[in-house]
Amino acid sequence: MSKRLSDDVLSFDMDKEVKKISESLREILRNKLHKRGLVIAMSGGVDSSVSAALCVRALGPKKVFGLLLPEQDSSSSSSDRGELLAKHLGIEYITHNIASTLEAIGCYEWRDEAIKETFPEYSDGWKNKIVITGGMEGKYNHFNLVVQSPDGVNKEKKLGLKQYLQIVAATNYKQRIRKTVEYFHADRLNYAVVGTPNRVEYDQGFFVKNGDGSADVKPIAHLFKTQVYALARHFGLPEEICSAVPTTDTYSLAQGQDEFYYALPYEKMDYSLWAYNNNIPAGELAAYLEIDEALANYVYNDIKTKRETTHHLHASAVLVEKVEEIDRMD
Repeated sequence: MSKRLSDDVLSFDMDKEVKKISESLREILRNKLHKRGLVIAMSGGVDSSVSAALCVRALGPKKVFGLLLPEQDSSSSSSDRGELLAKHLGIEYITHNIASTLEAIGCYEWRDEAIKETFPEYSDGWKNKIVITGGMEGKYNHFNLVVQSPDGVNKEKKLGLKQYLQIVAATNYKQRIRKTVEYFHADRLNYAVVGTPNRVEYDQGFFVKNGDGSADVKPIAHLFKTQVYALARHFGLPEEICSAVPTTDTYSLAQGQDEFYYALPYEKMDYSLWAYNNNIPAGELAAYLEIDEALANYVYNDIKTKRETTHHLHASAVLVEKVEEIDRMD
């Protein structure tokens, strides 16, 4: 029987799912990772919050260690929600501001150099973000740089490839330094590091290699964002977290994930990816989402393209020759 796209395709038995993930986490820690507990960085968003709640459900609060890792571009509300969550779950946590480390390794300097090649007037007190544009209008995707002056005036220009790559490379420092801090505490405690991507992020490569893409276990990578939000309410997490709008929290200007990476907002991307995986015709997706069929076809093509172009982010290092003794241990 062929599957049909409807509101309930992402419905699931939440009690059963929580039990399955909890049992899997205990099994993975005990028999595969041989670690005593779990370290998790909490951004204040729903994915890391639900992941933390699952860790506590699996191991209890005393074996989960939380990290709040802000920097100079982070929203204050992110840390506020992260601290609220840690207290709600009853776990030990610390706040480690990584801004000085990022300053020391040139994150902000490299970023600002590239921004000034596009907007020479950019200076202290200005804000910035990158947005994607073009694809949904039937054109080639390209990236624009948006800056905001201290008096609140926005300016936007198309980014050159060199400048785009340099800004992204600089901002990727943020995820990689956070992961370094996570692994320090994991080593200190003999804990494992938790990664928090949801299914669309994991599938579409929306993570930094050796940054937020690096982890020992990823408990919600099979769950769509819609399902993660449902679990947040199922767990009774604070309303501020249950209603938090997904952002990258990477640039100084507020930036939605759909502005930077996805073709559609998360709730529509969830159903689009489900439909693509289940061979639902683009016309049916268009009717369900109330969008043009041409846009639905674009979304399908974008899903396929992102899978292909980000596949290397999932891959281990490539060996010139196999080391069979190690391969046999997998």
